[in-house]
Amino acid sequence: MRSSGILLPVASLPGKYGIGSFSKEAYKFVDDLKEAGQNYWQILPLGPTGYGDSPYQSFSTFAGNPYFIDLDTLIEEGLLKESEVNSYDWGSNKSYIDYEKIWLSRFKVLKIAFERFDADDKEYRAFTEDNSFWLDDYALYMAVKNSFGGVSFIEWDEDIRKRDSKAIEKYKEELKEEIEFYKFQQFKFNEQWNKLKAYANKNGIKIIGDIPIYVAFDSADTWANPELFQFDEEGLPTGVAGCPPDAFSATGQLWGNPLYRWDYHKKTDYEWWIKRIKNCYKLYDVVRIDHFRGFDEYYNIPYGDSTAEFGKWEKGPGIELFKAIKKELGEIDIIAEDLGFLTESVLELVKETGYPGMKVLEFAFDSREESDYLPHNYTNNSVVYTGTHDNNTLKGWFNELTKEDKAFVFKYLDKKKLKKKTLHWDFIRLAMGSVANLCVIPVQDYLGLGAEARINTPSTLGNNWKWRMSEGALSKELLDRIYKITKLYSRL
Repeated sequence: MRSSGILLPVASLPGKYGIGSFSKEAYKFVDDLKEAGQNYWQILPLGPTGYGDSPYQSFSTFAGNPYFIDLDTLIEEGLLKESEVNSYDWGSNKSYIDYEKIWLSRFKVLKIAFERFDADDKEYRAFTEDNSFWLDDYALYMAVKNSFGGVSFIEWDEDIRKRDSKAIEKYKEELKEEIEFYKFQQFKFNEQWNKLKAYANKNGIKIIGDIPIYVAFDSADTWANPELFQFDEEGLPTGVAGCPPDAFSATGQLWGNPLYRWDYHKKTDYEWWIKRIKNCYKLYDVVRIDHFRGFDEYYNIPYGDSTAEFGKWEKGPGIELFKAIKKELGEIDIIAEDLGFLTESVLELVKETGYPGMKVLEFAFDSREESDYLPHNYTNNSVVYTGTHDNNTLKGWFNELTKEDKAFVFKYLDKKKLKKKTLHWDFIRLAMGSVANLCVIPVQDYLGLGAEARINTPSTLGNNWKWRMSEGALSKELLDRIYKITKLYSRL
């Protein structure tokens, strides 16, 4: 069935307190999606973020980001006072997130709410019991991390770094209140997100979530489950993830994530992966898995290398993993992020799973060669995007095209030129009119924004994950226009 949706990270929602959250603005966005005839809201990973603020490098693959807890809801519940929340500096620029100010304020405010919270609350106790398989390790990890000044577990004292049982009991006792504080955050995150998701579903909107294939090295996942990863006896990775050199990067991409010990996962019938995916379907209706290629073959870079030049390809679990997931969870909706250079075996894996792959229009217009990303090459079982969180906006991208590539665009669209103010609609129309079953457009492209609204520039630090949508940006006129183009191409 043909359908469409909008990509907007939760952090990019408008609202008070410096960052988007599960606030009334999130509910308003669901209403806007419904009015615009959309079926999906795609978001980025919801995990707690650390240095660099990337949602793809989280302290836990199971936990939620406490930044997204709506403070106004806590005020309504009597856990906070408006004067307390307003006494903190959340940043003055409503268009961009100031992560430093949020980091310095958010946990202090949540601590006040926690101190007023009844820890004997039945729902809270049920939540902590139901999620103990990951929550206990995560809360302990964050509490210990804070006691060591926020450094990665690799720099902790050896006894707790290596999870000596006596050390674990000692820290559990010493940091009892801090551990409970982190559990409280997760309870409130889940409580608020579940209400928002239920509201979206009730209004005919499904949530597309997003998970990275890898977890961060500095995470509760790696500290609590070292046997799942390619670590040596000292708890250091023997190799890390990345991509080899290509036309875009002479030295490749060094991501630094630990690699999975797939032989161990196989012995456990992929138990950890099944738990991970099962948890995703508590949070989302559809899951996009980032870097799907890594399940077929993954690039192993020696730990300690400063570039990705000397890695080697190794075999991943292939179809076995997805058969195990299907056996346990049944038919589930997954989108395979299959972008970039793909070998025959990767293409075969995607085909065998039956999952739709991704098509990105911004990758299509290379005047030097025929591209799979051109709409006439699509199949029904695919998801088309104008761009993703890693791309420039349509307007920013078009401005940077070479003269030859622009000429190719004009030829493909059968136009002599594109109007500067409305060129984004030419590409939106192309995506909407394609045969791809699902079409997802980043909200910045509907708003016709330039490079200033870009979410992320890969392999850079400092200016990413900051953009926020202005309040009222989605006007009645714009929502009506989105509805009309959605109806025109039978995506309602």
